[in-house]
Amino acid sequence: MASGTIHDALRLAQASLFATSPNPRVGCVLTDAGGALLGQGHTQQAGGAHAEIMALRDAAAKGNAVQGATAWVTLEPCSHHGRTGPCCDALIASGIARVVASIADPNPQVAGQGFERLRAAGVQVETGPGAAESRELNIGFFSRMLRKTPWVRMKIAASLDGKTALDNGASQWITSEVARADGHAWRARACAVLTGIGTVLQDDPRLDVRLVSSPRQPHAVVVDSRLDTPLDAKILQPGRRLFIYTAVQDAGRQAALEARGATVIALPGPGGKVDLAAMLTDLARREVNELHVEAGFKLNGSLVREGLVDEFLVYLAPKLLGQGQGMASFGPLTALAQAVPLEFRSTQAVGPDLRLLARIPGRDTF
Repeated sequence: MASGTIHDALRLAQASLFATSPNPRVGCVLTDAGGALLGQGHTQQAGGAHAEIMALRDAAAKGNAVQGATAWVTLEPCSHHGRTGPCCDALIASGIARVVASIADPNPQVAGQGFERLRAAGVQVETGPGAAESRELNIGFFSRMLRKTPWVRMKIAASLDGKTALDNGASQWITSEVARADGHAWRARACAVLTGIGTVLQDDPRLDVRLVSSPRQPHAVVVDSRLDTPLDAKILQPGRRLFIYTAVQDAGRQAALEARGATVIALPGPGGKVDLAAMLTDLARREVNELHVEAGFKLNGSLVREGLVDEFLVYLAPKLLGQGQGMASFGPLTALAQAVPLEFRSTQAVGPDLRLLARIPGRDTF
């Protein structure tokens, strides 16, 4: 972990975890020549002020002049007009003398141009401190900008012997209430939550954030090859964006679902199924950074088989279910060398359960 004021800026960025999507999570700290704090802030919800603007406002509210100050920021100040104006121009106008930024912005509309504009105005620019932490905090944003697909995180709740449901489909609840609340926190940080039509028909989930406080709800996504989503499904919530990906053209059914607020996208693939890779590309175009998957073993298996999952968020309950449905149905493999390789990134007890975060090696080297 980086030390000093970049550490403080990273802490602020972390505080914006649930709020900023589809914008990156950024923190900014302003200090004088002696290192005294002048102002601080983090990026607000999309359309709101960025971290640098919030820090400048905070300094002004405290009566602190920032002429000659240093801005410690976890991502390159933006240089383009998007939902807000360029942050690099605001820093220049404020009289800031120095900017220490963790990492360049991967957005092609920025990508070093913010640094160039600052230097051209005589502002000293340094980069590097906290780069790994800032990139990891914004792994979905970097993925969307550089790979043109979201960062795909598959959440699975299972027994110790790897069962996610009984043979009859019963799965509520294998893990504890504490683990479910923790899972909602991971939903809250995502831009969208994806499931399959099987889960919609079996469990009728809302897939929203209820068990933790969040200023925004992630979009919902359903993979529904034949447009079987019931018009009274709980996932069709007023005011929440729902994308239904299908493999069929059914104007009447599409119109009925869209009348309920859904957006229906036909992306047919082989075998009458949805083209899942094309779906990810389309979701990136719709500004989805992190895609949180909570689906059944069949759709999970399809995503794994096609190499579309980046990491796995697995909650293991201290119980055995014996026969039942597994985590992901793919294969069969004919040799152990064909196994999907993973590396554990973290393990943590969550109530009586165990949370594992495992990543496919090399998926984050874009």
